Amino acid sequence: MVTDLTTDAVPPPTPAIRIQDLCFAYHAKPALHDVTLELPARQITAFIGPSGCGKTTLLRCLNRINDRIPGARVTAGSIHIHGIDINRPDIDLQELRRRVGMVFQKYNPFPKSIYENVVFSLRLSGVRKRSELDDVAETTLRAAALWDEVKDRLHTGALGLSGGQQQRLCIARAIASQPDILLMDEPCAALDPIATLRIEELLHQLKKQYTIVIVTHNMAQATRCADHTAFMYLGRLIEFGPTLQIFNTPNHPQTLAYVTGSFG
Repeated sequence: MVTDLTTDAVPPPTPAIRIQDLCFAYHAKPALHDVTLELPARQITAFIGPSGCGKTTLLRCLNRINDRIPGARVTAGSIHIHGIDINRPDIDLQELRRRVGMVFQKYNPFPKSIYENVVFSLRLSGVRKRSELDDVAETTLRAAALWDEVKDRLHTGALGLSGGQQQRLCIARAIASQPDILLMDEPCAALDPIATLRIEELLHQLKKQYTIVIVTHNMAQATRCADHTAFMYLGRLIEFGPTLQIFNTPNHPQTLAYVTGSFG
């Protein structure tokens, strides 16, 4: 008897983010052209490409942080996160940015204590109960692989931490508000190799709970961390697929030229 293995096939991952025909411009200058992309839930997707290709612009469209730039706007297309059109005029931007957290290239802890950095978003939302704040501080610092290093100095200044520790603190701060998605814009660019390795190890743990989108110039980092990779060039999505396929057997000659170092 022949067994039909199709019934046992692993279904494709559910998209957390659907981008359809997205066009974006700064004033009259187009920055993104007809980008269509589905990002799977609870996996790591890397955006790669040369400087100025639009990868950071695309990342910042996902929580509408580009709205803070005068003249920056979506000119066509849509972005849906868990089925919600995030460019609807009635969208609550504060709630969107709670659900779609962001970690920046340059670690930027507040000039407050380690503890107050982590619970900052909870205090903003009105949480005052000390036991609740304490629980969140410990839980998120553990999730960011930082608890054991700082548990005895939670009320000392965050700026006294090393660069790698500060970036992990910023990750803890981002997940304290319980987002669904984490956006990371070159999170290791300012870190030394050892700190970079700690962040990469952390990403593999965090993807069990969060959908992660990372912009990186470091192609070796993309191969180590990302499940899927999107290659962009001149504001266009050139190719998207499983990371090993993008780097080993890309379908587009421009992708091949980039990942082999012929340009970029």
